[in-house]
Amino acid sequence: MPRAVYVLALGIFAMVTSEFVVAGLMPQMAEGLDATIPQIGYLITAFAVAMAAGGPFLTVALMKFPPRTALMVLFVIFLAGNVLAATATGYGTMMAARIITGIASQAFFGVGISMCAQITRPEIRGRAIAVAMNGLMLGTLLGLPISTLVGERFGWRAAFWTITLITVIAAVATLFGVPRIDRAEGGGSFRQEVGVFKKPKMWLVLSSSTLIIGATFSAFSYFNPILTDVTGFSTGTVPLLLIAYGAATVIGNNVVGRFADGHTVPVLTVGLVLNAVFLTGFALLADLPAPAVICMMGIGLVGVTMNPAMVTRVQRTGNAGPLVNTVHSSFITLGIILGSSIGAVVIDAWGLRAPLWLGAIMAIIGLATVLPDLGRRSATAGATAVPEPAPVAAAPDGGAPAKQTEQV
Repeated sequence: MPRAVYVLALGIFAMVTSEFVVAGLMPQMAEGLDATIPQIGYLITAFAVAMAAGGPFLTVALMKFPPRTALMVLFVIFLAGNVLAATATGYGTMMAARIITGIASQAFFGVGISMCAQITRPEIRGRAIAVAMNGLMLGTLLGLPISTLVGERFGWRAAFWTITLITVIAAVATLFGVPRIDRAEGGGSFRQEVGVFKKPKMWLVLSSSTLIIGATFSAFSYFNPILTDVTGFSTGTVPLLLIAYGAATVIGNNVVGRFADGHTVPVLTVGLVLNAVFLTGFALLADLPAPAVICMMGIGLVGVTMNPAMVTRVQRTGNAGPLVNTVHSSFITLGIILGSSIGAVVIDAWGLRAPLWLGAIMAIIGLATVLPDLGRRSATAGATAVPEPAPVAAAPDGGAPAKQTEQV
């Protein structure tokens, strides 16, 4: 595996840690910015919306740059946003900082994943993407608790300064550890890049990713209140359970990465079926501690961990260019927004188990968007099993033609 893939994972880790930091420091930031808790919550929403809506436009603006140069520009923008957040004296400034970092973060995902595809052999791209996406998983497992601990111990501004330091380290590592290449694979004019979105299948594939992530985040967004108010765990136990969940995502991500290249659609199919089962089980057994924890760990193993297979499917449908990967990331972010926001609505109507049922329904709908590909794959396998007439080649001595056997 190229060293550069691990360096890109570090950059993604910095971006994800910045995305999550507000969730862990809401009371402190509300006090420091003279804002309410709901207003601080809007900072999370603004970051996600900026990612989904602004990231592709920034990627388009950077398409003429070589990938490593584009990454360095994004580091500068992201760094500026974090410094602005660390020094913000009012809510408006903090909102601007979150929008800036959100846009840069999404573009970084697109350019970084595209670069992973270009610097690795086609047969190991899924594994390479899994390694890079470990930055996302470790952001959940380590980035959030570390930034929360720093913020609680030294103040919320210290958390943003810590992320700034991680960003500088990642940028230096990228400058010296990522090779300079001319253009991203699939890169071309804006018209060429946009052309892949004319394929109806592209939109079906993108919608699959939205539903896979939406199903997971409809549950993940509300693990804390579900585990305390329904399952009965203490507030001190929940962080430990969330760390265990994060560890499950790291394991699942690497397992999926192993199979994403050769078995992309079957991996997604099995993942969606299992996720629907675990979400349903959690909804039914949320009041029983042991089954609830097992189901939560199961969601960690087969939820966001589908990312390597999702990316592989998108790249094969379109291309591995930065715009395709950034738009795909936007659809993933849309899944987070839909899962968490609709989850809030159904909680108000039907209680804390409702987002788990919502997640199961989204997983089943997501399965329906993947099954056509599975059917085509089976049909293709059946067709290739039928022997075809072997090509005829002339004998080396100029005599009668000799049959050559062709491996089908």
